[in-house]
Amino acid sequence: MKKIFTYSFLNTIILTLIFTQQSLAQELEKDPPNMNMDAVFNRPTLTADDAPIAIGGYLEANTIHKINDEGDSDGLSFQARRLTLFLSSSITNRIKFMTEIEFEDGGNEVEIEFAAMDVAFHPLLNLRGGIVMNPIGAFNENHDGPKWEFVERPDVATRMMAATLSNAGFGLHGKTHHKNWIFGYEAYLTNGFNGSIISNEEDKTYLPAGKEDPKRFMENASGKAMFTGKIAIKNHQFGELGFSYMGGTYNKFEDDGEDVEKPANLNVFAIDFNTEIKNWGTKFVGETSWIRVDTPENYTEQYGSKQFGFFMDIIQPVYKNKILDWEEATLNLAARIDYVDWNIGKFKSTHTKIGDELIAISPAISFRPTPQTVFRINYRYEWQKDIINNPAEQAATWYVGFSTYF
Repeated sequence: MKKIFTYSFLNTIILTLIFTQQSLAQELEKDPPNMNMDAVFNRPTLTADDAPIAIGGYLEANTIHKINDEGDSDGLSFQARRLTLFLSSSITNRIKFMTEIEFEDGGNEVEIEFAAMDVAFHPLLNLRGGIVMNPIGAFNENHDGPKWEFVERPDVATRMMAATLSNAGFGLHGKTHHKNWIFGYEAYLTNGFNGSIISNEEDKTYLPAGKEDPKRFMENASGKAMFTGKIAIKNHQFGELGFSYMGGTYNKFEDDGEDVEKPANLNVFAIDFNTEIKNWGTKFVGETSWIRVDTPENYTEQYGSKQFGFFMDIIQPVYKNKILDWEEATLNLAARIDYVDWNIGKFKSTHTKIGDELIAISPAISFRPTPQTVFRINYRYEWQKDIINNPAEQAATWYVGFSTYF
């Protein structure tokens, strides 16, 4: 399956290059509309006339109050979730540097999420290297807080897929368009995951644990590059649809050229989409993912080899008008459904379904004085089952907060 995807990916790029060769001059003069892959470029920044650097960022803060099904609660807390800084610089013609630095939990965690140099040869052929965002799904690249109506990030992104995953590496990206259609692609070779995805505090197969590796920007645990590729198509009327794949070996199976254990592979497939009903302004944003992990034969069924999850957001503007000095202030109603199954399958001994899954529903109200700032009120109700399918633990959470670019 990995080889089929890779060959199809490369063939699509080659055919597209051939198809667009005749209209090269016209394409160079145009600026194709934004896609999810353009999130790193599509951010508000400030720069002085003679300054070599543009700067921007965003802030997220909120309150949280959670109660479980037994009525227990830790009470009300205020959270300074994250402060993120963007810096970019046009070094010379066709060469640009960009970075994203995030301070989380009041500065207790500092992480370089993105730091790369782009060299532009052609709209369809751009070289990128450094610390790159792995283009798996859409949320991983397009995750800025002010763009979303919800305080929490989707569970499939944060608790199954390792949201805002970035790695050291390099690759190619590009896009082109014809009339109402836009085509984009990304392909990178980077460092990959390590054994922590099956050996972690969660006691299950858990990709987010791989982000905790402090050496992942300096060395590759397996010694083999991980490939991440994405193809996306967008139409002005129907929205954007993306197909992506990420995979590679996550264990160190060779030592001085000799095999020391069997290679263990990781494969992730994702489909993302977004669309809008123009007459009503209703927006739909969703993403679904499948994970396949080779787990050691001596591991128990607690560690799943197959995982699946998705989320769906529906956003409906209900009022848009001038309020105070805000020309296009907008009030939205929204809803999200989250679903994650960390362990698909049945127990061999009992032939009963393995649990370890979560479902959550989150209605929301958001107010945007401008598109760059959002005030959010969210209510989240979740059901989570343990691995042996005991009655689901339930919890209700209120969030009130804001996020803004600056």
